[in-house]
Amino acid sequence: MSKYQSDKRTVLTLDAGGTNMVFGAMQGNEFIASPVTLPSNADNLDLCLETMVKGFKEVILGCVSAPVAISFAFPGPADYPDGIIGGYLPNFPSFRDGVALGPFLENVFGVPVFINNDGDLFAYGEALGGVLPQINTRLEKAGSAKRFKNLIGYTFGTGLGIGTVIGGRLNRGDNSCVETFCLPDMENKDTIVEDYASIRAIIRYYKDFSGVDDCDLSPKDIFDIAEGVCDGDRIAAANAFRRFGTVVGGVISTAVTLMDGLVVLGGGLTAAAKYFMPALLEEMRGKIRTLSGDELGRLQMEVFNLDEPEQFARFAAGASRRLKVYGTEDTVIYDPMKRTGVAVSKLGASKAISVGAYNFALSQLDGE
Repeated sequence: MSKYQSDKRTVLTLDAGGTNMVFGAMQGNEFIASPVTLPSNADNLDLCLETMVKGFKEVILGCVSAPVAISFAFPGPADYPDGIIGGYLPNFPSFRDGVALGPFLENVFGVPVFINNDGDLFAYGEALGGVLPQINTRLEKAGSAKRFKNLIGYTFGTGLGIGTVIGGRLNRGDNSCVETFCLPDMENKDTIVEDYASIRAIIRYYKDFSGVDDCDLSPKDIFDIAEGVCDGDRIAAANAFRRFGTVVGGVISTAVTLMDGLVVLGGGLTAAAKYFMPALLEEMRGKIRTLSGDELGRLQMEVFNLDEPEQFARFAAGASRRLKVYGTEDTVIYDPMKRTGVAVSKLGASKAISVGAYNFALSQLDGE
């Protein structure tokens, strides 16, 4: 659980989207001021920076105490430790040549500014105030000795975002470049997997399965078709989400193999989890062979859907037994079941990112 749950310090936050920017202020992991929404003006650098200053100033007017820091996520590549944004930024084209955004805001507001990747802050928020403490609390109540310290966060939306938390600490990497969106797709090795694991992929899959090329549908429309509340090909809609689940299941398997932790899912597409989760889990539970013909699990651990009560009960129970210490009458508890689990965020991606931003700022100010 976050040590800053009851902290009284105020941190300004920002949800930076290519269309709109939403400014806020947090205290004790909760918003304390009415959000301020302004157009991003992302294609005009001068106007965009002016908008940021204006938005933060308006939020400050609604705060009782002065902010101690500004902390937020920015979509795209960056030198996050130094607060410099630059590179391939489809939603913020005016930043592509490099913008010292952190130093600029520090100069204007006179407080430290912390910028991180949105996937990183999503995972960090879930590790401190979301899925990770929730699961560990449920394990404790179930009488299980098992506890988890590592978390992998995935966001499903316009892109495929990832964040990793190891032992309660955000893993930013050496180059602010912990990513899996650029892995090759399993069936299309020369194409990035994000093209097969995003909003645009769901739409394309539906067109492929339904044979309708002239449709103009959103993933929400396709979900409604699958639910039978909107006209369309229900089987094609369900298959579109299932295909998405297979692809992301493969990507997540790679991350879990390297990280060995729990997985939390966030983003708008998780509203269709009932349609893609079975395929996602099936892929993670799949088999792979050695050249000699031995069959192994795709992951070297069992995979559980932590949102299903029966599966969580098995996950919590494990396979504990007493093991005698050789040469003595003593025994120790041994649980040979290696396991991981997948859960959908209960905070929601936006709230989790804000909680992550708030906690990251205060941990940096406290020298942790």
